[in-house]
Amino acid sequence: MGAPPGYRPSAWVHLLHQLPRADFQLRPVPSAFAPQEREYQQALLLVAALAGLGLGLSLIFIAVYLIRFCCCRPPEPPGAKSPPPGGGCVTWNCIAALLVGCAGIGIGFYGNSETSDGVSQLSSALLHANHTLTAIDHLVLEMVERLDEAVRTELTTLEEVLTQRMELVAAARGARRQAETVAQQLQGLAFWRGVPLSPLQVAEDVSFVEEYRWLAYVLLLLLELLVCLFTLLGLARQSKWLVIVMTVMSLLVLVLSWGSMGLEAATAVGLSDFCSSPDSYILNLTQEETGLGSDILNYYFLCNQAVSNPFQQRLTLSQRALANIHSQLQGLEREAVPQFPSAQKPVLSLEETLNVTEGSFHQLVALLHCRGLHKDYGAALRGLCEDTLEGLLFLLLFSLLSAGALATVLCSLPRAWALFPPSDDYEDTDDDDPFNPQESKRFVQWQSSI
Repeated sequence: MGAPPGYRPSAWVHLLHQLPRADFQLRPVPSAFAPQEREYQQALLLVAALAGLGLGLSLIFIAVYLIRFCCCRPPEPPGAKSPPPGGGCVTWNCIAALLVGCAGIGIGFYGNSETSDGVSQLSSALLHANHTLTAIDHLVLEMVERLDEAVRTELTTLEEVLTQRMELVAAARGARRQAETVAQQLQGLAFWRGVPLSPLQVAEDVSFVEEYRWLAYVLLLLLELLVCLFTLLGLARQSKWLVIVMTVMSLLVLVLSWGSMGLEAATAVGLSDFCSSPDSYILNLTQEETGLGSDILNYYFLCNQAVSNPFQQRLTLSQRALANIHSQLQGLEREAVPQFPSAQKPVLSLEETLNVTEGSFHQLVALLHCRGLHKDYGAALRGLCEDTLEGLLFLLLFSLLSAGALATVLCSLPRAWALFPPSDDYEDTDDDDPFNPQESKRFVQWQSSI
């Protein structure tokens, strides 16, 4: 099948498409895009379930680490005030993990923007295709109404005026038959009229879903950014309550990161299967939803020399009929007007109608050519299979970095919290405040020395 102009499956599409797939019984599943088949759905769910497995292993590792830290820690000797060795290393490990998480947040914002750009390009292509299809229907309806009006008024009047010359009446009736032939042929060119599938509705649905997806990711990214910043603040100020709150929030964001990773992985794999060979699936789906013939769909989706224009015969017959009407009107103007002056007005009106119809006909021929709609099809594929897939991969990298960083933070924060000085409750008090217990103790010692 012919690829749309400017679209070639990327290396990421080939790589993801070649990954093995299996259903819930671990039986191999073909990588052909078939979302309606149960085995393929199970294969994508299994890809998403791998993220759930990663979440479970992460939580088990964190729980074992914290239990070992809390229960297997050697008792501190009485009166010990200095922090145990390695405390600074723990804090710096936590800070490094938070910085990695912040880098992942930047990658996530870029991936979210790329995904949104790809979906916007898809929506724009659908809207442009809808405009083309609507323009075709409008032109056909306008031309048919104009010809019907000419048959009912000017040609009828012309036949009445020329009743005394039967050969001229026959010429007028020939023009009538040709106009009716053009109208009949034109009605078959509005191929999208009455089709239940509307590109406009599809574009609106895609934009609606993308708006909420984009907002959800922005909120997730901002939530993780706040967690990183407040965790760094808690470590800097050695605030136990802030560290405890951020530990709970880190656990929540860890679960969300693994969940988003599962959705991104399954979507990226399914999208790679679709983008590796989109023509066959799109053709079958469009034919099922619209009921259009395969000749029309192949012409617009493939648009190559091997597929002929299904409307060429109708266009040729219409063009010949319009040329015949034009020649008959010229003959009537040359022979009938000198003998019947009252025939000049309907003849001139018919010529004006014919000129407008011919202009609309040439515009209709250009719209019916496969170049325009095929270009929209290629733009939609590029937006979906290049920008959107690239954005999903960046979001997948963000989720991976976020999950690793938050797992490290959850292991490091309790150890850092245990190294905080016991005077954490007075951390916000002023050293010169006389009500400060430490300052009061030094004041009593100074009075005793005096």
